[in-house]
Amino acid sequence: MMKNEKTAKLPVPRGARPGQPGDRSAFGFEISTQLPGHHGRTGMIRTPHGDIRTPAFVPVATQGTMKAVLPEQMEALGAQCMLSNAFHLFERPGEDILDAAGGLNEFMHWDKPTYTDSGGFQVLSLGAGFKKTLAMDTEGKKSDDVIAKGKNRLAFVDEDGVTFKSPLNGAQKRFSAEISMQIQHKIGADIMFAFDELTTLMNTRHYQEKSVERTFRWAKRCIAEHEKLTAERTGKPYQALFGVVQGANYEDLRRKAASQIGSLGFDGFGIGGAIEKRIIGDICSWICDELPEGKPRHVLGIAAVDDIFACVENGGDTFDCVAPARTARNGAVYTRDGRWNVKRSAMRNDFRPIEDGCDCYTCKNYSRAYVCHLLHAGEMAGATLATIHNERFFIRLLDDIRASIDGGYFTEFKNDTLSRFYAHGSRG
Repeated sequence: MMKNEKTAKLPVPRGARPGQPGDRSAFGFEISTQLPGHHGRTGMIRTPHGDIRTPAFVPVATQGTMKAVLPEQMEALGAQCMLSNAFHLFERPGEDILDAAGGLNEFMHWDKPTYTDSGGFQVLSLGAGFKKTLAMDTEGKKSDDVIAKGKNRLAFVDEDGVTFKSPLNGAQKRFSAEISMQIQHKIGADIMFAFDELTTLMNTRHYQEKSVERTFRWAKRCIAEHEKLTAERTGKPYQALFGVVQGANYEDLRRKAASQIGSLGFDGFGIGGAIEKRIIGDICSWICDELPEGKPRHVLGIAAVDDIFACVENGGDTFDCVAPARTARNGAVYTRDGRWNVKRSAMRNDFRPIEDGCDCYTCKNYSRAYVCHLLHAGEMAGATLATIHNERFFIRLLDDIRASIDGGYFTEFKNDTLSRFYAHGSRG
């Protein structure tokens, strides 16, 4: 019988000083190559747990793990960082447990940078009942009381914060700017987001205006609480705080929100909210016109291939989305020739890899027929293999985009990639 070996402890993060607040200089951003005529650029984000070369894809480890894939496997795929959900970690196992474990990195045994979102998206999903609202058709449907079909409102927004019913047990709970900061500090990610109100494209212009101002007021409260907790929680590495820009599809509101949030001294910025697909690049450009140039910008919840190119070109540095992993569990796989379903009957006798030339573990070792079989059989390994491929696709896509900017051939690479990916339709 083999003797169990204790896993090596993670390296001490940069800027953690015994008895002292975290050293803010351990976080930073440097621009490498500017895309001519656009806001797009390559660069490097420095964090206490390592560097992130940008543009970069940030896989989503919602509950402190990528579903069906171990952190060690994500590292082998080339993931530079991962993002976890503060709301879900608050629900379980609880932020105190993560704090006692030494923070998110120690808890999930991941020695690279981590992000946590603020819980603002759950305000939308628990309140209006919608999931991602990108490209929602809103014609004739403007309403501030709109609810998704078959849903009940579980969250209610007021000036101080949000009261909601837990989707796990129905208990009434409360989030505010201060509570979000307290939770995220205990979770301990390298980069966290200010608490914001995410609206839908169905909300009226009047409500969007009020929401932008409310998010600005919450942002100032987040900074105050963040500074207080940074000073109090000594011996910890510095956690960077990103402000979130809202404003839906309105150019003047997006510019106003960016100017407001950009004035507050955040370490970086999140581009969030409901965004209509047809103008996603324009929205990024409007925002980046107003934001400080020398700080990183994270585009929240984007993973369509054409959207990524549009956002990179117009100033996005990092991107996260659950779509690659979520669709993989249902058999949808991304390849250079588009998105298709590996569970189709034609795959049962197809012994080629999911994608010829792909360097992921799945494509090097397994066939379409095998992955198809596993998914139909309900075997967990099927979700693992499909997720490995999809996450590698997006990590590599952003790596290749970064190389194209540095190499001066971004436009050619964009046109060739999109032409090939969407040659057979618009999915993905």
